[in-house]
Amino acid sequence: MEKIRIRQTRSPIRRDKKQSLYLKSLGLRKIGSERELIASNSVMKLIEKVRHMVRVIT
Repeated sequence: MEKIRIRQTRSPIRRDKKQSLYLKSLGLRKIGSERELIASNSVMKLIEKVRHMVRVIT
């Protein structure tokens, strides 16, 4: 299974409440935090919804 690493680059303050929940479900809590996740369809859809606040590293 392919893994991807994502980093949170922006804050969810003054954003829709759902976007904050999407970040939490990805395991991101603070700006600069990183997670390595399995690239499943559900994870990719969450990343797409908050693409303006995260960066895919690998």
